[in-house]
Amino acid sequence: MPTVASSQSSTETDWVSRFADDVIAESERRAPGKPVVVASGLSPSGPIHLGNLREVMTPHLVADEIRRRGYTVRHLISWDDYDRYRKVPNGVEGVDDSWQAHIGKPLTSVPAPAGSAYPNWAEHFKAAMTAALEELGVEYDPISQTEQYLAGTYREQILHAMRHRADIDAVLDRYRTKKDPAAGGKKPQQKKVDEAELEAAEGSGAASEDDGGSGSAGYFPYKPYCGNCEKDLTVVTSYDDDTTELNYTCSACGFAETVRLNEFNRGKLVWKVDWPMRWAYEGVIFEPSGVDHSSPGSSFVVGGQIVREVFGGVQPIGPMYAFVGISGMAKMSSSKGGVPTPADALKIMEAPLLRWLYARRKPNQSFKIAFDQEIQRLYDEWDSLARKVADGTVLPADAASYARAVGTAAGTLPSTPRPLPYRTLASVADITAGAEDQTLRILSELDPENPLTSLDEARPRLDRAENWITTQVPAEARTVVRSEPDKELLGSLDEQGRESLRLLLEGLDSHWSLDGLTTLVYGVPKVLEGLEPDAKPTPELKVAQRSFFALLYRLLVGRDTGPRLPTLLLAVGADRVRTLLGA
Repeated sequence: MPTVASSQSSTETDWVSRFADDVIAESERRAPGKPVVVASGLSPSGPIHLGNLREVMTPHLVADEIRRRGYTVRHLISWDDYDRYRKVPNGVEGVDDSWQAHIGKPLTSVPAPAGSAYPNWAEHFKAAMTAALEELGVEYDPISQTEQYLAGTYREQILHAMRHRADIDAVLDRYRTKKDPAAGGKKPQQKKVDEAELEAAEGSGAASEDDGGSGSAGYFPYKPYCGNCEKDLTVVTSYDDDTTELNYTCSACGFAETVRLNEFNRGKLVWKVDWPMRWAYEGVIFEPSGVDHSSPGSSFVVGGQIVREVFGGVQPIGPMYAFVGISGMAKMSSSKGGVPTPADALKIMEAPLLRWLYARRKPNQSFKIAFDQEIQRLYDEWDSLARKVADGTVLPADAASYARAVGTAAGTLPSTPRPLPYRTLASVADITAGAEDQTLRILSELDPENPLTSLDEARPRLDRAENWITTQVPAEARTVVRSEPDKELLGSLDEQGRESLRLLLEGLDSHWSLDGLTTLVYGVPKVLEGLEPDAKPTPELKVAQRSFFALLYRLLVGRDTGPRLPTLLLAVGADRVRTLLGA
């Protein structure tokens, strides 16, 4: 029997351990001796964004904790690639209005965007997410719902649902609250699909469809895809439980067909029936869902009743997770007309940092992922946490989230050998425009006693910082070092201004390191005031320092602000600094 490791015991205060305790207990109650099953669902209907990643990371972190305790776990990720193509996403490169013709087809029957290397729409958008999950160290069992349905895997479940369609309809009817005046005030047979839920569900495991169709023949929880045009704009006109003979017509092309469901695979259960069916079929113990599924009549609430009353199963336990926001919309994604994806985030931050953002917050807590200047502060916080872990001063819950960020039960994720400050790397990348020889020169001078000997020591963090500069910082905000001294400004300086530059230039050689230059630039205004270089700053001194910094920025880069001055001075180089400051 697996045992709980003392370092990961249920006495810990972090949310992952608490859920792991609950999931293990529930799994032993429902399916003793069998692997623990957790699940996620993703719909490749378009770019899968960072909010959808919480659908995966929440069960992943819990599953990984359970694995660390010695249990066998299956993390199922269902690709809802047999969902209908509901709309053409805005701004997707290689897609135009002609894709409107494919609305209603399965996602795997829709052509990929022009120029794609993938065979269809679903595979195109699955690819980027699959690569991101691999980089993030997420271990999972993928399930293609196209393959499941076309192989007849759910045939018995479909026939069972059709036999119990009246029971399903009764469950759904509890939430059909609108009255139909044309029907004498009676409840309508079909509630209008909740567009807000569909929008929120895109990419998060909820198929974009309603709860089933009703016509003169009654309610049916199954939708055939048309045998002629492949669309799901079909209406079941009759069904025989004994023979499983089903008749349908297509409202898109007029095609009509008679099939037998005991041998027919080209169709699927509607979402509010499909999801609970899979809970029972797969024996899912834990699956989170978005806050958009918590309202009365939503798929999670209705599914809990359908799985119990129709399929004889039990609803998974799991939290409702909050939304993930973006701090500073990424330029690369705004051009696509959507929000950033995990692949976008992994271009500007390392995988452990992205994992940490999801691990440190409880699922019901919203948070933001930084694509703007905030990413520098975020990295500072991450590096500070690493130092606390190293010196043993970290709090237990913070230590747990850090451990889950840097590795999994399978091992440690790749990391940067010399994790130099992200803001420093970004400043250097900004100034050098990616020139490797210049970058190595500057980085090797940050700490002369322990110089960097190869850029590989600073990678992949250096690459992420360079990507952030080139893709997220507008051209007008980039740093351009002056090519010639500003003679007019130099000639207008008063005695104090000239003296401040003289003190700085005199100290360059003896302070030529990141720490040394920091001491120098903050110390010059102190010396001018007759103070020691290490004197504590006063409000008046801070004003003088800001004025001195602004002067240096104007002389070096032609504006009042820029990268941190010590980094900027290192990047410009001592000889050029002397020239630009009028030595």
